[in-house]
Amino acid sequence: MPHAQAEVAKAAGNAFFKAGSYAAAIEKYDAASDIDGSVPAYQSNAAACWEKLGDYENMEKAARKCIASDKNFVKGYFRLATALKSLNNLSACIKALESGLAIQSSNSDLKKMKKEVVELQRAEQVASYCNKADEQMQSGDIAGAYKTLELASRLDAGNADIDRMMGKVRPKFEAAEARRKSGLSQTELYKEKGDTAYKAANFEGAIELYTKCIDALRASQKAESPLALKAYSNRAACYKQISNFDGTIGDCSAVLEVEPDNVKALIRRAQAFEGVERYRFSLSDIKTVLAMPYENVGKTNWDLCNMMQHRLNRTVTALKKMNSS
Repeated sequence: MPHAQAEVAKAAGNAFFKAGSYAAAIEKYDAASDIDGSVPAYQSNAAACWEKLGDYENMEKAARKCIASDKNFVKGYFRLATALKSLNNLSACIKALESGLAIQSSNSDLKKMKKEVVELQRAEQVASYCNKADEQMQSGDIAGAYKTLELASRLDAGNADIDRMMGKVRPKFEAAEARRKSGLSQTELYKEKGDTAYKAANFEGAIELYTKCIDALRASQKAESPLALKAYSNRAACYKQISNFDGTIGDCSAVLEVEPDNVKALIRRAQAFEGVERYRFSLSDIKTVLAMPYENVGKTNWDLCNMMQHRLNRTVTALKKMNSS
């Protein structure tokens, strides 16, 4: 049962809210919350008042207090997301919305706001890419500008600003690429053509071209050169795409013999080891990555490795129990 005095304070707050006296209403809602902190509606109402006053920092605080009162009170997540959106903390806003949707997946208000915020994030990322590409163009980094605009185009195909900038960059990029490729050796061209085939999802064709590159480098005693390591790494990616895990393991191992801290090769080999049910080897590679400095690994790889470690630990533990029974 709600505390009687708290409900009296809430009723007074409601009256002030209807009259547009939001500061006075907040005092009453806070008083109600002080009397009975287990009722989330008090701080939810206070958050609504802070929103009316345009004070989104205090709205965020009130919404967090609301959620602390009852983590299953969905409106609290909506209040928090509203505040974070107004503060332009879009990533935190998404997390708040997802937390609310985990409780009530059908909530239309949360779903609508998430769609709006995802669109805002996309638009911000596109604008950021365009600004970066413009800076790269100004500094003469045509290849960098082209790659940045490609990323922007994937997010917003047909965007007039992107198309306009690409119209300026593409001819310069293609001319520079033609000049660069004209100076490549046949061995380097094998790798270039392999990259093109990989991007076109022609993995078998890419494997053939990377193999020609590697064989040529072996023949010239350059099997550990930077070009060879790139070819091994890229061929390993192709093998992984067609589930040739033994091929992936072999090529990643070739890279790791020269660069034992190559994060990409360690993760790719761990995934391949898991694919052939060599779980302890997989776990060993993952632990090697997680023992490295976080900044060297990166958030995406770190999160992936943590997830794999939990999964592999469960698998290894289950196998131990089976073997001991």
